[in-house]
Amino acid sequence: MAEKLRIALAQLNLTVGDVAGNANTIAETIRRARDESDADLVVFPELALSGYPPEDLLFHSGMRHRVNAALDSLKDEADGIAALIGYPEYVDGVIYNSAAWLENGELRGNYRKRCLPNYGVFDERRYFTPGDEVLVMNLRGSRIGIMICEDIWVSVDAAKAAVDAGAGLIISINGSPFDFTKQKAREELLSKRAQEAGVPFIYQNLVGGQDELVFDGGSCVVNSDGQLSLRAPPFEEGLFVAEFDENGACVPIADDIAALPDEVESIYKAIVTGIHDYVTKNGFSGVVLGLSGGIDSALCMAMAVDALGADAVHAVMMPYHYTSATSIEDAEAQAKLLGVDYKVLPIAAMVEASMATLEELFAGLAEDATEENIQARCRGILLMALSNKIGRMVLTTGNKSEMAVGYATLYGDMAGGFAPIKDCTKTLVYRLTRYRNSLSEAIPERVIEREPSAELRPGQKDSDTLPPYDVLDAILDALMIEDLSVEEITELGYEKDTVGRILEMVRRNEYKRRQSPPGVRISGRAFGRDWRYPLTSGYGRSS
Repeated sequence: MAEKLRIALAQLNLTVGDVAGNANTIAETIRRARDESDADLVVFPELALSGYPPEDLLFHSGMRHRVNAALDSLKDEADGIAALIGYPEYVDGVIYNSAAWLENGELRGNYRKRCLPNYGVFDERRYFTPGDEVLVMNLRGSRIGIMICEDIWVSVDAAKAAVDAGAGLIISINGSPFDFTKQKAREELLSKRAQEAGVPFIYQNLVGGQDELVFDGGSCVVNSDGQLSLRAPPFEEGLFVAEFDENGACVPIADDIAALPDEVESIYKAIVTGIHDYVTKNGFSGVVLGLSGGIDSALCMAMAVDALGADAVHAVMMPYHYTSATSIEDAEAQAKLLGVDYKVLPIAAMVEASMATLEELFAGLAEDATEENIQARCRGILLMALSNKIGRMVLTTGNKSEMAVGYATLYGDMAGGFAPIKDCTKTLVYRLTRYRNSLSEAIPERVIEREPSAELRPGQKDSDTLPPYDVLDAILDALMIEDLSVEEITELGYEKDTVGRILEMVRRNEYKRRQSPPGVRISGRAFGRDWRYPLTSGYGRSS
């Protein structure tokens, strides 16, 4: 007869490569789970010791030595409590994505991930060898099967193998990154797997930002009937304890099921998390950004303040002849609303000096985007100079719609260290801005209502060269998320010439995106590690 069990889910924000720091966090959490939560077992995320994803750090011999030493040091912590810890396991020249069961000062069991994802943002077959064995551990009379992330996504086979080996409960440790549809998909899958296997499932996940990925947590427990009995708060670190009765069922408590934020709120929280962790984990004291008076930079500044605090945000308005009085007024108004350090640095002298230097070479040539780009690049010079001098990272403020069609200046407004809204379409930017203002006034209403303009020439509007953003963004989603062709997108009701022109702009501007800074991935496919189009390509607009 099994005894009651208390299992603590350690939803932690760990740092890739900081093995010693991660080990210290794990050790402290084991002690808290034992002494404060009275847990029988504490569960840590996938690859907790190395951080997730460690990528090519795994090939470095120093990583192997540090992981092995850290795992040895943690064995003594598992006294009076068991601990399940994700780590990279090095054996005979290969690496496994493994989970170590530590108990009574010993490594009592070890599970190797069987299904290695190699799609989207995942590239695990580059690093790991798949395992092929089941691990079922005994704890206070309960038999617990161990799995890692993709093992539950591919099929129910791995779970059924654990059940056939005697498991009455399955724990899956995860490094599952955020996108705005993910938590619903996770819980639907867990419900399905629990009913198929006939046992409860514990799903444990990371929180925090790592380069362009954000991990949202959402650790949860689903009983064998598919009903959710525990959900940890998204984006929050903590220890969350699941209690199981003598029959192996998780006993739900009302407060154990945290509310899920809606789509826009979850995206906002993900980006704020991504900004905070990218800036702080890379050792910067704060950020600097150009505040143009437009909606994109306004949203980025509000997010930066929410992530880092107003004292860590330095905003700069850099007007030229085409910058409207409205833009200057609105930028100053927002800076005052949020209490950031704000300066105005006119760029007319820089632009005119550049044009004077090029005057002879440009003689007889008509004005075009070159003159517009010089303005943007002068602004980039100032922002990067401030970054160098005051030690603050430059945030770029371009959105996904602009990045897709190349409506951005290489070495100008694309110059910087991190791009918070790089995966947010323009239509999503408006939704996020409305959400932020629902919390407190942060972005002047006139900024939201104005027609978008880069203000690089007289009377310029985005609509001069782009279709309406609701049309553009729908076409981009059809291309990027669904991989549809020109003909297939046209059949959805869009004008064929417009579709062909947009897809050609996307193709032609791949070289710019390859040189852009990383930004938070919030959709099913972002420009970054899961977008790998060739730079040189003859695949034209008619395709």
